[in-house]
Amino acid sequence: MMRFLLLFSRQGKLRLQKWFTPLTDREKKKMIRDMLMLVLARPPRSCNFLQWRDLKIVYKRYASLYFCVGLEEQDNELLALEVLHRYVELLDRYFGNVCELDIIFNFEKAYFILDEFLMGGEVLETSRLAVGASLEEADTFQETIDEYMSKPAY
Repeated sequence: MMRFLLLFSRQGKLRLQKWFTPLTDREKKKMIRDMLMLVLARPPRSCNFLQWRDLKIVYKRYASLYFCVGLEEQDNELLALEVLHRYVELLDRYFGNVCELDIIFNFEKAYFILDEFLMGGEVLETSRLAVGASLEEADTFQETIDEYMSKPAY
């Protein structure tokens, strides 16, 4: 089971965080700071797996963003890399070649995609088509609500 998923830039700016286990804000901030220092300090050609405390850290860099996940000891690192890649594929499918600005200005959509894909640190839906259909439904519903709310009530 995943403990957390973090997205951060090469400059160390946190762009997205999802915690699957309850922690205090202080613990979260310390873990984020440690992850940033650990991952950003590594050479580009080094292994994408780290051992940190009682967790396995798996990360992957896509363009200017690092996708980082904390796993329990018995979890599979290669499967975690596949999960990260699938999330990037889902973001690419929705945004059309996702970039850091897409995450910054549409963070609620990035979280929604993540919630459709993962729940409680486990993969909820593996099909890109099913997640895409769910996103289209949500967008259609949002447009309908926006249209309804923009009409006068009299």
